[in-house]
Amino acid sequence: MDCLIHPCYFPNIAHFLAMYKANTVHLEVCDNYQKQTYRNRTEIYGANGKLSLTVPVIYSQTNRKQYKDVQIFNSEKWQQQHLKSLTAAYSTSPFFEYYIDDLMPLFTRSFTYILDLNLLSIEFLQNALQLDVSLKHTKTFEKTTKELRDRRHLVNPKEATIFLTPYTQVFSNKHGFISNLSILDVLFNEGPATELYLSKQQLYK
Repeated sequence: MDCLIHPCYFPNIAHFLAMYKANTVHLEVCDNYQKQTYRNRTEIYGANGKLSLTVPVIYSQTNRKQYKDVQIFNSEKWQQQHLKSLTAAYSTSPFFEYYIDDLMPLFTRSFTYILDLNLLSIEFLQNALQLDVSLKHTKTFEKTTKELRDRRHLVNPKEATIFLTPYTQVFSNKHGFISNLSILDVLFNEGPATELYLSKQQLYK
């Protein structure tokens, strides 16, 4: 079934799994931006456990903007920080070197809008996993939809809960298995087997 979902910054496994299971993915780009969601952050497995990587944005509650109009606050060297954190977390993982060259443009190219960055992160994942998933952008905002499976709730950290089969993680000997991190965590650890891993998982919500 086709799904409706928010394009996020390197989506977590639950979010990406919803896209993987769909025939066509309709990306919600016409909603009002909301803070404290996965729209501008992702979570990885660092040496000290779960680590959030947040893209700073120019936004205030008193001046609401549509998601597609929200700009990145590029005065902060967030790209350098994120690349440094990813390298520290995954340089010893089996497939980091295999994917890092294709990933570099997201940390060297200048982005004005958070949506453009997120769309490119999804494009990278599609290419890395060779996923043949059709992507469409919404033209208007609809609060409810009957024609599509609404997965927009997954953008909220409190809603993105899922039971996942454990896989080997770089620092699992220190902190155990941490579930539902960025899909990058699976990609760097499982490589081409990521698609097989996703095919065996079930999204219940």
